[in-house]
Amino acid sequence: MAAQSGGITAYSVKTKTKNVPMIDPVIDIKSGRYIATGKDADGNKMAAIMGKATAEGHIASGAAKKGSGW
Repeated sequence: MAAQSGGITAYSVKTKTKNVPMIDPVIDIKSGRYIATGKDADGNKMAAIMGKATAEGHIASGAAKKGSGW
């Protein structure tokens, strides 16, 4: 969920590792929450919940794309 070198990282439940970089993340707004969804290098689905400022920062920097709900 933290930003490392401009990218979005998340916890991988399948491999039980922290700060796994997310590939091609899309940030959606669902129920007032900003959720980034994407895949890791192995193709496993990942998701990270973040605040509004963080989500807008990732979109402005080009690290993520806007999804539905905007």
